Amino acid sequence: MKAIILGVCSAFFFAFTFVLNRAMEMDGGSWLWSASLRYFFMVPLLVAIVAFRGNLRPLLAEMKKAPGQWLLWSFVGFGLFYAPLCFAAAYGPGWLIAGTWQITIISGSLLAPLFYVAYQSGNGMVRVRGKIPYRGLMMSTIILLGVAVMQWEHASSISWRETLLVVLPLILASFAYPLGNRKMMDVCENRLDAYQRVLGMTIASLPFWLILSLAGLASAGLPSSGQVIQSGLVALFSGVFATVLFFAATDLVRGNMQKLGAVEATQSLEVLFAVAGEVVLLSSPLPSGVSLTGMALVIAGMVLHSYVTSNKVILKRKAA
Repeated sequence: MKAIILGVCSAFFFAFTFVLNRAMEMDGGSWLWSASLRYFFMVPLLVAIVAFRGNLRPLLAEMKKAPGQWLLWSFVGFGLFYAPLCFAAAYGPGWLIAGTWQITIISGSLLAPLFYVAYQSGNGMVRVRGKIPYRGLMMSTIILLGVAVMQWEHASSISWRETLLVVLPLILASFAYPLGNRKMMDVCENRLDAYQRVLGMTIASLPFWLILSLAGLASAGLPSSGQVIQSGLVALFSGVFATVLFFAATDLVRGNMQKLGAVEATQSLEVLFAVAGEVVLLSSPLPSGVSLTGMALVIAGMVLHSYVTSNKVILKRKAA
């Protein structure tokens, strides 16, 4: 239950990403700056937190052990996640990006065979390859249906090309985020806390953000003061609060793919938080009835996914 609560809190703070990225796009800011500035701001914030906790030196020592792994999976988990997310914001409202982003629940379930799960047996600890949670995945198809409903209405008002420029980057991001997160959990093996791991991945992804910012400078010039301020808020709310809360939640259920899928399913609430944020902060109109139906399907899929996965764990415990 604690992991689920942390997941819901992370969804609330993560929704600021969709709202503020849309606000920056509406103000004419380049998505290249929106993406890179967030991570530049995250570094000093996280360094201050980790240093205050006395955990900076152990993090640096851990990163020196496997610098290649840190660079690779930080690029995947942060670079290939957030850059496509900012790119998609140029072609759709925040609530639509947030709703489509929920396919990460399905993507995360499909990644299960790439990882090993440890459990106690008569011969000691045994590691077996993870299996796709098909029952939970069947419930997740309801989420996919809800995304399809929202995107179908969106596609009716714009070209299919623009629709694909929303959908395809988000599909890439939906696989990259859980893949990078889980791979780094394997690399760290519980030797680092959530703050250390987020800081380490942020530092390791800086070369990518530097390249992206140079591209932004060449194509759009320097960012406006408004974009800098909004990017700083995204870094604080989403980059620090949301990411740390989500990583802390996944750390609590590390090694249990069913529970991990349930935690990742809490991110569906980003849709509701993003809608509320756009209405309150950007004075955007409420989505249409069709889009609201799609959102309802997304939330229903999240609830059913969590129920099925948690119920499966309870039945296993009773059987044991």
